[in-house]
Amino acid sequence: MTQDSLVADNLPYLDISDPGFSIRSDAVMEAREASWCARTNYGLAVLRYDDVQKLLRHPKLRQGSYRWPALNDVTGEFARWWESMLLSQEGDNHARLRRMANPAFSPKLITTLAPKFTELATMLIDEFAPKGECDFIAEFTEPYATGVICELLGLPFERWRELADIAAEMGLALGVTFKKDLPTIEAATKRLFDYVEELVEARRAAPKDDFIGMLIKANEDKSQLSDQELLDMIVLAIFGGIDTTRNQLGLAMATFIENPEQWALLAEQPELGRAAVEEVMRVRPTVTWVTREAVEDFTYNDTPIEKGTTLHLFSQSATSDPRVFDDASFDITAERKAHFGFGGGAHHCLGHFIARGDMTEALKLLSQRLKNPRFNGEVEWLPDSGNTGAIRMPIAFDPA
Repeated sequence: MTQDSLVADNLPYLDISDPGFSIRSDAVMEAREASWCARTNYGLAVLRYDDVQKLLRHPKLRQGSYRWPALNDVTGEFARWWESMLLSQEGDNHARLRRMANPAFSPKLITTLAPKFTELATMLIDEFAPKGECDFIAEFTEPYATGVICELLGLPFERWRELADIAAEMGLALGVTFKKDLPTIEAATKRLFDYVEELVEARRAAPKDDFIGMLIKANEDKSQLSDQELLDMIVLAIFGGIDTTRNQLGLAMATFIENPEQWALLAEQPELGRAAVEEVMRVRPTVTWVTREAVEDFTYNDTPIEKGTTLHLFSQSATSDPRVFDDASFDITAERKAHFGFGGGAHHCLGHFIARGDMTEALKLLSQRLKNPRFNGEVEWLPDSGNTGAIRMPIAFDPA
């Protein structure tokens, strides 16, 4: 037996393909105390804050989630798109595609959209507030997250239900039940690409000076942006914006229901809205891990890591690490080190300004309008790993 295998054998093991696996389980916390990393059936899981922070930007690692379909033995249109899109690219290709998308996600643009976010949230809350109850996912987070993307990309809000359903079904690919859900995922992917093809044709006929119009103009030079890259980019903007914001807002409400004094504090001090977003993303991120892949052999913390090894950086585990957070309990007034909910390095989430902006406005308004929120029935959850969130969340509240 080699020294390398002895090191690996001494690491704790986590079965992250088990649908019952929870990123917040005692098993993960115990593994974090035993070692900086654990073996899994998908490679290594990195568990501690300092190691996640360093490995996010390690020069011998590349973005690794492009291999997620292959790790699940999945092929098809979703896998083709996932492996080809901006998020899965590296180097010059990644830089070229990111330059195309940057103008749509600038901080200046988000500032101008803040009143639109408030207007949208107000309209949705007005629909259910008098009842004192709602399904928070169906009646707020889905139409809100989709409405934000419709506003950003110039899409008709009337299509929100269709787009939200597609995003939810495609989002099943980001969980551990990927292969089982593949028929649903493939059908949703085809529906979204069909919609985007129709959208591009309509915009070519009636051009607009917006994000999609800019991409269509770039596509006139195929070496700058190919036909397939054009479609892939628009699909990413729609899917990525809806899926993550919907899930994160649902996780925010669940967290505040479990911490009612923090909800009351936010209502009293709405200026804490931005801090509330950051704290929610520290304790209950929808993206519970980000992935990297070794591009060459190297050793880290005396652990040999071979070229091709997948490393899952457990953001959920890292941002409750007692080595860094003396008191990791939920507190929207606490000064914290940065969370990893938006990833890091060259692949830091392109839409983080929008996500932070729209969630801040939503939480500020919700805390003003929905007093004493509580669960009002059984909450239906996605698996508590990968990209997680609530599918259904009945709540009751006292209308302000």
